[in-house]
Amino acid sequence: QVQLVESGGGLVQAGGSLRLSCAASGSFISINDMDWYRQDPGKQRELVAAVTSGGSARYADSVKGRFTISRDNAKNTAYLQMNSLKPEDTAVYYCHAEVTRSMAGYTFTYSYWGQGTQVTVSS
Repeated sequence: QVQLVESGGGLVQAGGSLRLSCAASGSFISINDMDWYRQDPGKQRELVAAVTSGGSARYADSVKGRFTISRDNAKNTAYLQMNSLKPEDTAVYYCHAEVTRSMAGYTFTYSYWGQGTQVTVSS
């Protein structure tokens, strides 16, 4: 089994910063893309940022220039540095990863989600 554990959420004033972490643990061969999504109550979950195993990143237009995604492959951990936070960034942030595992001599790719961490930005 694979677990993703997020940390770093909290309450911050508009204009402030937070850094989220997502640590993967368990039995796997490799972690492919690692992503951060967010979801407000009553809204669809949206992709915020994604990073490949090679470090290539992409962002939602709403966070470009303010958020930075990175990862430490040696620690199986992804980070989301969030600067210049706005009240509209308030949401539960979820870590997601595509993980390659071996079973009975074959390799499979599985999708895993963290439990979510609340980010609240006050105006």
